[in-house]
Parts: sequence; structure tokens; C-alpha cells
Amino acid sequence: MKIHSDICVIGNGVIGKASALALARAGYKVALLAPEMSEKTASNESQPVWDQRVYALNHVAKSLLSSLKVWDAMDSSRIAPVDAMAVQGDDQTNPGCLGFNAYGARVGALAWIVEDSNLNRALDSALSFASGINFIKGRAKQLLHTEHHVQVMLDDGEMLTTSLIIGADGANSWVRAQADTSIDYRSYDQSAVVANFSCTNAHHGVASQWFLGVDGIVALLPLPGQRVSLVWSAPEALANRLMAESPEKLCERLSVLPGQTLGQFEMLPPSVPKAFPLRLIRSHSLIANRIALVGDAAHVVHPLAGQGMNLGFADVDALLSVLSQSKDVDCGDARLLNRYARQRAEDILLMQVTTDGLYRLFSSDLPPVKLLRNAGMRLIDKIPFLKNHLARQALGHSYSSNSTESF
Repeated sequence: MKIHSDICVIGNGVIGKASALALARAGYKVALLAPEMSEKTASNESQPVWDQRVYALNHVAKSLLSSLKVWDAMDSSRIAPVDAMAVQGDDQTNPGCLGFNAYGARVGALAWIVEDSNLNRALDSALSFASGINFIKGRAKQLLHTEHHVQVMLDDGEMLTTSLIIGADGANSWVRAQADTSIDYRSYDQSAVVANFSCTNAHHGVASQWFLGVDGIVALLPLPGQRVSLVWSAPEALANRLMAESPEKLCERLSVLPGQTLGQFEMLPPSVPKAFPLRLIRSHSLIANRIALVGDAAHVVHPLAGQGMNLGFADVDALLSVLSQSKDVDCGDARLLNRYARQRAEDILLMQVTTDGLYRLFSSDLPPVKLLRNAGMRLIDKIPFLKNHLARQALGHSYSSNSTESF
């Protein structure tokens, strides 16, 4: 059987779903291809467990999701705004401190902490009502290029013909491999250990982060109520210990973090942390012949800034902007794809350099380096211009979907 579409999105994660929904809303005929189509998740009322995987979504992500009628479809009672951020260095005698708040950035919130299931549930609901989307269950086996199309051979023998392939299939992207796009890859020799906790004191919407030198980076993100989500970017040996020890021991570790004000901790169900390997992946190109990469298929960064998912949403926003402004042009045209790549190049490079540089700077235990980085944090905290610039980068204001570029 032959299937025809304007655009084929390969990947069924958050970014793949958002891509399919956005482009279908823009009037394209979209095929969403995934090995397993997601099933409806039970309601939050019947599943009070808090997701261990959460995202700190910025203003670009919220704006895109709002335009797709997804943001308001989420359970707002399970979304926590980040009103302020407090960062502390690792010098025990004179630690560097850096603070941001929504008031200083002139916004209602710096970010919003959203659970993976809450976001997926809203996306699935929006997709179920969207017209112009053909849901295809299966795996792509081969890509064949013709002059004006790409043919996708599926593992069941079906053939899909499309003008543009969007690779949204994650860090180990099959689409990226078919595009023969070279990558730079490096393991950070760390894992992100994640778990959720209740705390005896209110967090007041503050996301807290500690740079602990050789012990990695600890972030406590606000959840609704007196709850927080832990993301501990820990060296492998420490990550293994954190995963093996009791919940009480991990709570004890958090309770003695320098200057923490949350009181005592208790791990929330399922009371077993998860760990995810951390790595840097730089794709040498976001595009190939009738192929565009988005999300982790295009770039993977260290989570210390919490911007990985936001980069993916900004990819979708940029691609949507380019394709929406050129509806009379073949959506797989190389000039259009080059516009998308140019729009995203600076934002992605800046985040890669920033997160990788901070990782390198704070992973060193040399006394002169420790002294320098903590002094630098104190200096930046006293210069409003620099703080506001950093805040705008995190908010996503460096990219505007209304920006235009000659075609």
C-alpha cells in the first residue's frame, strides 16, 4: 500500500508530536510515524504519583504550546511556575551566589515545571482532534530519494511518499544516520539521577542549584505544593551510589546541601530514583536532502541549564515559521531548509558552548579554578546588565518567531 503526505514526522516523543500538530495546523498533510503509538494515559486523579521526568519550559515553549491549544489542555494544578532561581558555587569559605527572579526579568515567571505525562496527555488529546494527520504505526526501514520526493519504506512493506522528512526520533536518531550527517559525540561520564520529594518548608517557587565540584551539580525544581524534583548530574561512581542507597540516605544528602531552606525531605512514590546518561551530541548539520532534524535528533546538551527540551520546541517554532511563510513553495525545498538551519544555528551553538563550558569549569577541583569561578558568580550577580542578558537567554527571548529573513 502507498501512503502520501506533504511531511512525514518520524518520532513519537514530545517534540515529534508537537511538530506533527503544528504543521497540520498550518495546513500541511502530515504523517506521524512511530514504532508504537502512545495510548491514552490514565487521569491524574487516578494516578497521584508525580513523574520523575519533568521539564522546565520557557516562554518560547509555552507560546508554541498555547498556539497549538495544548498549554491550556494540561492539568494546571500539576504545573509549578518558577518565580526565582538561586545558584550557589562550591567554595565552602566564600561561595559564589547568583540569583534571578521574574520581577527583575519583567515577566510573570521565569519558567514552568511540567511533568512528562501531563504534557504528553495534552498533546495526545490535541492530536486526536486534529485534521490532516495520518497516524502510522511502524518503523522506517529505508529512505529512497527521487527528484521531488522522499520514499520511506516501512518494516511491513508499505511505502510512504513525502516531500519532507522531519527527524524527531531522539538522540540515537535513525533519520540522522540516514542523512549521513556527521556528529561530535562526547560522554560526560555523568548520569542525571532524578526523583521527587516532599519538603517540610515551602519552596516559594524558587529553583535552586548547587555546583558541587567533583560531586556534580544538584538542582531542586519546584513542584506544586511543598514538593520538589531532584536532578543530580553526578559522576558515574557517585550516581551508582545514589541509585543503590536508601531513600532516607538520599534525603539526608539533600538536607545538608549548603544554605538549603527546604527543611527535611521525604522521597515521593515510587521511592526509587532513575538515572539517565549525560552526553554532548553536536550534529554538523540540521538538514539534508529533504530532511530536517529537530530536538535531540539535532542536538543534545548537558541538562545543567534545563534547556534541552526548550531547544527542541524552538526548533519546531522556527521550522513552523519558515514553512508557514512559504506555503506556495515545495516544503522540502533546499532554500527553505537552509533558512531553518540558519535561524537555529546561533541559538543552538550558544547553548552548546554555554552548557559545555560551565560543565568543564565546575568539574575542575583545582583551587585556582574554584576561586575564579566563584568570584565570577559573585561578580555577575552584581551586574544587572549581565544578569538580565543571561535571563533573556534562558527565557528564550533570543529567538523570535516573528523574525523574517530574505528567501
